Amino acid sequence: MWRGFMALQQKLGYHMLDNAAYYFSQSRHYSKKVDWKKLRPMIHKRIGKRARDYPVEAMVPVAYEVIKARALLIDGITTLLKSIPIKACKFCPEIFIGEKGHLIKTCRGFRRHAKNQVHEWTTGGLNDILVPVETFHLRKMFQDIIKHDQRFDFDRIPAVLELCCQAGVNIFDESLQSMIWKSNISEGSTATATNPQLFVDDLITIANGTLDAWERLRSGVQRLLLVYPGKVCKHCSEVHIGPSGHKARLCGVFKHESWRGTHLWKKAELDDLVPPKVVWRRRCQDPPLLFDEGRDFYGHAPAVVELCAQAGAVVPTKYFCMMKFNGLGPPASLLPNISFS
Repeated sequence: MWRGFMALQQKLGYHMLDNAAYYFSQSRHYSKKVDWKKLRPMIHKRIGKRARDYPVEAMVPVAYEVIKARALLIDGITTLLKSIPIKACKFCPEIFIGEKGHLIKTCRGFRRHAKNQVHEWTTGGLNDILVPVETFHLRKMFQDIIKHDQRFDFDRIPAVLELCCQAGVNIFDESLQSMIWKSNISEGSTATATNPQLFVDDLITIANGTLDAWERLRSGVQRLLLVYPGKVCKHCSEVHIGPSGHKARLCGVFKHESWRGTHLWKKAELDDLVPPKVVWRRRCQDPPLLFDEGRDFYGHAPAVVELCAQAGAVVPTKYFCMMKFNGLGPPASLLPNISFS
């Protein structure tokens, strides 16, 4: 038995030596010094050839679909805002879909010294639903990095349009002018309720179409970001569409930097280009006015989804968890004793 054990141990030793010899024979040796004089021209040549691979032909239809979905989304929201009012806070970006705002203490406006205060509501508009995200319009995708003194030499356009432009869409084409620029986000659209009960069926149709456009827009932008690079600053909402960010010193996250701050770039995600703008929502089991004491029971929803849901649209099931459709309402013991009559 001892001899058998020794033979097995010897076989295992030979097997380990063979594996080690194969590993060292196949591994690369980095002990030699890299000759950058020979390697640098090859790197520059490869970088220069990247532009030949863009735009990707398979993604051009996706970019056109994003343009169409964006136009339908803006037109649909503009129409819904004529029947469903929204409220926007004066001191922070929070909004609420409904005739009256809530009393939840989540106001963190930069003008207020005390945080977590009750919001001061005013009439909201289209820009409060769809947050404008603009970026520099590049003349070509792989161009020199924009310097700080060149920041006024480039136009600022919506980031989604710039992404579609780099994906192969000519956003200045005359056939697309009415679809792209006429449907652009403007501050003139405000929520004014005008007898919504007269057009209930029409509102439901518009709401379903608007919600479908919202889903197609986000899906298309997500697919484009898998092919075309985008950057976002870690400290502010600045977005840049391209392989590298710009050098315009516009980030004011630190007081000592003021307007001269430089951006710290990272990879942009879908929510950076198309912010969902999550809002509080009132369910049937909630009180007529949302109080701060029951904030743990209330649901949330993207502003576009909540707007379409109040107009009668069928909400996709993926939002049910966030919206807490079947969740319990706050108990009466938590709510203040206020009459709603």
